[in-house]
Amino acid sequence: MEKKKIVIIGPAHPLRGGIATFNQRLCQQFIEEGHECSIYSFSLQYPSFLFPGTTQYSSEPAPPGLEIYSVINSVHPLNWYQVGNAIRRIRPDIVLVRYWLPFMGPALGTILRQVKKNKHTRIVALTDNVIPHEKRPGDVPFTRYFVKPCDAFIAMSEKVMQDLRQFEPHKPARLISHPLYDNFGEAVTKTAARERLGIDPDARILLFFGFIRKYKGLDILLEAMQLIRQQRAAHPGNETLSTVKLLVAGEFYEDQKGYEEQISRLGIADQLILRTDFIPDSEVKYYMCAADCVIQPYRNATQSGVTPLAYHFEKPMIVTKVGGLADLVPHEKVGLVCEPTAPSLAAAIQRYFELGESFFLPSLRQEKEKYAWHTLTDAIIDLATPAIVSGN
Repeated sequence: MEKKKIVIIGPAHPLRGGIATFNQRLCQQFIEEGHECSIYSFSLQYPSFLFPGTTQYSSEPAPPGLEIYSVINSVHPLNWYQVGNAIRRIRPDIVLVRYWLPFMGPALGTILRQVKKNKHTRIVALTDNVIPHEKRPGDVPFTRYFVKPCDAFIAMSEKVMQDLRQFEPHKPARLISHPLYDNFGEAVTKTAARERLGIDPDARILLFFGFIRKYKGLDILLEAMQLIRQQRAAHPGNETLSTVKLLVAGEFYEDQKGYEEQISRLGIADQLILRTDFIPDSEVKYYMCAADCVIQPYRNATQSGVTPLAYHFEKPMIVTKVGGLADLVPHEKVGLVCEPTAPSLAAAIQRYFELGESFFLPSLRQEKEKYAWHTLTDAIIDLATPAIVSGN
């Protein structure tokens, strides 16, 4: 394959989070395939008053071997022109731009308009979300402004593809599953992981992983844990539910107090293990490997980075039937699919432990082979190539 010069526009180190991790892994993949690739990230991603977490920055070391330029200021229009012109002058063959929040539409849309003035670069947008989970004023015009200069699109769920087609019905677009997060290290044994985290080696552990936001349904899952408690009390001889605990690993991105009050009201504090600080990349494998099952009780969703993470560490999943989650988790093969209600989640939890983790592992290991990174890079280059070949 002809060597390409590729620029990824989106968050990267020292910014933290799943999108930054994804961009770095994608850049690494392009380099391994023989292309020239760099990342143009943010000097200011969000003003502090808009950021719901404790810090936007990682304490982890920078990923080796990657060129990362932290130059984009999301709220400074003059900067958008400067960055766009800088990328225009280096004439990349492909710009791969991440779009996950309409707030970024003005900055990214302006940068892309400057880049296109070189009459050479092909712009492919990887759309994590087009219509956001929490709607805000400006979502529609900001997204329209972003979409217009893009030449092609990739979505990672059917829901995002449908949302995209409301804004752009004609330009090329392709549906590609989220690749495996295989850059968090190799799996460790469940015993070793629990020893590191100080978790009972004999407990049955459900893992809720990631930032805590309303749409992710943790409150519904807490209600399900109360139902599990009631079922256990009604059937004291049922060993299936006797030691089920919920490990919540992730930072609150909304008011923590409401959850604390709910936990107290439900009387389930002893069923929970709360690790609600940000989980650094170096610790992720211990949380995944400590779990018997990863649970995603989302109210609504497009796709989730937790799913490919669970696939990498070969952890069966319980997911709700919303957005694109169920498409990636074949029911009673690699996990269970249920409704986003407490009774349905509680029934799925009981069913999961009746079947046991080993029931799901053969199908899980077979299914994970579909989610290779080269599938995504091949699609990006394929979408970009026609315009480059024709000289447009």
